[in-house]
Amino acid sequence: MTANINRSLTGQTVQVDLEQHVPLMPGDELRSFVQRFVAQRSRYLDILQGCPPPVYVLEGSVLRERSARFQAAFRSCLPEVGFYYAVKSNNHPDVSRILLQTGMGLDVSSGLELETALGLGAEDVVFSGPGKTDQELQLAALNGDRVTILVDSFGELARLQQICAGAGRAVRVGVRLTTNASGLWRKFGIVPEKLGMFWAKVQECDNLRFQGLQFHTSWNLSPAAQIDFIRYLGSILGGLPVAALDQIRFIDIGGGYWPPQGEWLQAAGTSVGKLKMELGQEPGSPYEHYRLPASAIKLFAHQISDAIHESIHSVVACRICVEPGRWLCNDAMHLLLSVVDKKEDDLVITDAGTNAVGWERFETDYFPVINLSRPALEEKACHILGSLCTPHDVWGYSYWGEEIRIGDILLVPTQGAYTYSLRQHFIKPLPRVITI
Repeated sequence: MTANINRSLTGQTVQVDLEQHVPLMPGDELRSFVQRFVAQRSRYLDILQGCPPPVYVLEGSVLRERSARFQAAFRSCLPEVGFYYAVKSNNHPDVSRILLQTGMGLDVSSGLELETALGLGAEDVVFSGPGKTDQELQLAALNGDRVTILVDSFGELARLQQICAGAGRAVRVGVRLTTNASGLWRKFGIVPEKLGMFWAKVQECDNLRFQGLQFHTSWNLSPAAQIDFIRYLGSILGGLPVAALDQIRFIDIGGGYWPPQGEWLQAAGTSVGKLKMELGQEPGSPYEHYRLPASAIKLFAHQISDAIHESIHSVVACRICVEPGRWLCNDAMHLLLSVVDKKEDDLVITDAGTNAVGWERFETDYFPVINLSRPALEEKACHILGSLCTPHDVWGYSYWGEEIRIGDILLVPTQGAYTYSLRQHFIKPLPRVITI
């Protein structure tokens, strides 16, 4: 596309050729999404009778439905598959507790998460993540009958052997492989070309039982990145000794599956909007919402399994493990807020700040703010701001409703992933969690 953009300092209008890769979100789909929550407004408002806003609302039924759908998709394509919920995506204990009841294991990335998993009675835990401390490794070793440790480096391997030898324990281990050997992602795991060397080192460790490997690609709107690495991994496995292949019991292909509705963006989250802001211009209309589409989970499962059959199972027969997080919990938690001040017709302040979600996501990400007190399938421009002492405390630039007044209850839906886990104690108390 060609955009005419006015330079704020010179007044000169210039043409900038930009390809807008982010399509507008269809209005009928957005209205249908809002309608689902408006139809349940009494259910949400009833929650506040016993607990005033702001609150997080966690819907257990959504978690159970998501777990069943995710598991069914992969079980239909793979002969043996294990499921591990990525606790970091939402670390509220009720989320893990409910998903354990659906037959999932837990994927933890810290000693704190490991303590939570063990306290919930989880019998099948994978412990990944860089920079594990000696204390965290000791806890995992003491619970080696329930925990598989995904070792992140050669140095961590040596420390784990020393800890296990001192405790007289033997543990199951795998190794994490980095999917990007350059940039910041190289902090995770070892390069795949050193997998054979790592296996040889494990053979020297009397207390460690090598059983598999893991990799992870993130923000997967489609399975393309996962498939590319699976194919590359197949070539690496083909070069391993037969003895190494015989020890591989699992290959963990990680998570990063994007929820089916895709990624929703404000104009400021698009390339054109960002350029306009750099030039001192408004990024776009508050009614402009964009969407990066995501593949359905059945397509993920089908295409990933085809790649596994072709590149992995042709070399080694093993269990495939997956670590969904965002896909499971994103739609299961919402925020209920109230309006405490109305400064202008197009400017209101709520009783909660975005420290409840941990980062300034709504300046670029879009989620509809729904006025449950005065519902309507009509969107109106308005700055919906929080009560923190920062101008970046933004919930949205519009709301869905007839109008908006002090005391109105607002719903910000689908805030279950990488929000609650990132919440910050800043100025205001954090909302309570109500599980329904």
